[in-house]
Amino acid sequence: MNNTPFTIAQMRPIRDGMTVSRPAHLGAVPVTWFSLGAGTTITPESYDCTTLYIAAEGAGCFVLGGDARPTPICPGELLVLPPKTLCGAVADTGMIYTEIILKKENFTMNSLIKAGHPTALKDLISYEEGSIANLDVVHADNMKFVLMAFDEGTGLTPHRAPGNAILTALEGKAIIGYEGRDYELNAGESFRFDKNGLHSVTPQGKFKMSLLLVLE
Repeated sequence: MNNTPFTIAQMRPIRDGMTVSRPAHLGAVPVTWFSLGAGTTITPESYDCTTLYIAAEGAGCFVLGGDARPTPICPGELLVLPPKTLCGAVADTGMIYTEIILKKENFTMNSLIKAGHPTALKDLISYEEGSIANLDVVHADNMKFVLMAFDEGTGLTPHRAPGNAILTALEGKAIIGYEGRDYELNAGESFRFDKNGLHSVTPQGKFKMSLLLVLE
């Protein structure tokens, strides 16, 4: 993958009548992009560990538990499922989402997250005057999923991260500096940082983003 702005739909476009998956290749944590064509389904299955789903585009729902409870999910929402939860998917007009499998159960989940109920990521964190706000959604010894809200005039100076990462703009836009080049990132777009890649974040006004960091 090139280090340029992208959408999940570009990485895994919807194909009529097909369900297609593509690994993100971030490292030790399984992260997979899924696309479902209109009217397609995924048969319910369960994992022996906690699983995160982040909706990117389209319309559809997850089908949860032994009673096949339909749970609609919208772009930008997060759904967290405990271990051994049956989960299938049904696409209405087609849907795209990210699946993150937390194979290690020694992690900490923010108490704001209610398992089995979709949550809009950008609504979990607020802007703080003249500040950068951080909210850990979940973290373990091999990964972190974090939300950040930048007030106007704030930003991150060039730095390096100890693992591969994907940043996704949730609200507003920013200039991403990466290894000497600048890229404009708008809401709904993502950017990948390789381990130890030099990067910066310069918001163009108020800006919210998520950051998935996978540690080796």
